[in-house]
Amino acid sequence: MKRFLQAITLASCSLLLAACGNLKNSDLASNSTTTTSKTKKYETTSGTDGGYSVLLSKGVYKTSDISGLEATNYDNSVDESAMERGLIRISKKVFSTKSYVIQEGQQLDETTVTNWLGRYSKSNKEGLNLKNNGKTGSTTRNPIILQQIMEEDFYVKSGSSYKLAGISISLGLNSVDYYTKTSGGTEYSTKISLSERRSFGQKTANTIVSRLHAKKKYKSIPIMVGLFSKTDTDSLVGGTYFSYGTASANSSKISKWNSVNEKTQVLPTVDGASAVSSSDESKFTSFKDEIEDYFPNVSGVTATLRYYDGKLAYESIAITTQFYGYLQVQSFAQMVKSRAKKYLGTSSPVEITISSVNDTQAVVAKETATGSYRTHIYGGN
Repeated sequence: MKRFLQAITLASCSLLLAACGNLKNSDLASNSTTTTSKTKKYETTSGTDGGYSVLLSKGVYKTSDISGLEATNYDNSVDESAMERGLIRISKKVFSTKSYVIQEGQQLDETTVTNWLGRYSKSNKEGLNLKNNGKTGSTTRNPIILQQIMEEDFYVKSGSSYKLAGISISLGLNSVDYYTKTSGGTEYSTKISLSERRSFGQKTANTIVSRLHAKKKYKSIPIMVGLFSKTDTDSLVGGTYFSYGTASANSSKISKWNSVNEKTQVLPTVDGASAVSSSDESKFTSFKDEIEDYFPNVSGVTATLRYYDGKLAYESIAITTQFYGYLQVQSFAQMVKSRAKKYLGTSSPVEITISSVNDTQAVVAKETATGSYRTHIYGGN
């Protein structure tokens, strides 16, 4: 079992929190129910357009106890952000941003999820992964399918406090399970088809719903579960959701599953692959060409695009440079900002990271599709 926390850049944190809200007090904040302290017991942030307000506890952002828990050591680092962003996006279909505030999952603890991520066995009857059948062939062994579990909680105002009113859970399902036959031996892999992931994911989701709704404190809480396909370890882009469903209050299972239309793509395309959108490809190419023509010390420009329901929802651009001076970086970042405004349009949030081989030098980003670009120079005044 491996636990790791992904390192997130300042700008990545900014864009991720934008999906929820800006960290400052809002008119949703409630007064403290404690008279011995000036600190409010509950506060919320103010949400950006279409985003959730974030529930704070005594002014502190609460992190999830299960963050970074993984079933195996084999995982693609780009999946974590894609999994969380997508879970928040899908949750909006069930828990309205106008009625609910969000908090990182606090209901599932580390011990519980560690057991759930394990294989079912006599010593771990809580294990959700298939039991070890003793076989080692890539097509005969029982693979590890459930790689990760993520949780988000949703609250509604109740007097001077907030009460839990919804839970969203993401199941990160392996498309490839990597393994060795002996400790430290040769690495092998088992491919897991979409139909296998779907069948396993739905069954596992209902097991989790049944376990939670069997507890009095969660019995009346709606639970949404999203099924997320994790990518292979060499993929340059994060995985995607393919299905989600909701168990209503008092229900022991999810009776209806909804398809999710998500696609990701890296530009420029490779191996003759077709672009998801020729228009988006053309805009990026124009941006890239002008950037590379303007500054000779640019080593590469690549983009990762994520589409929801056929529409561009997020664009992340990485620019590698050979700059070392502050003035060079500052000048280049301003030029990048002007070209982004000219070419990249207003269809999605955009994050542009400018880096040397060793360090992130600057970030140019807008948090919403129609928002304004902001620039941060690392080490600047």
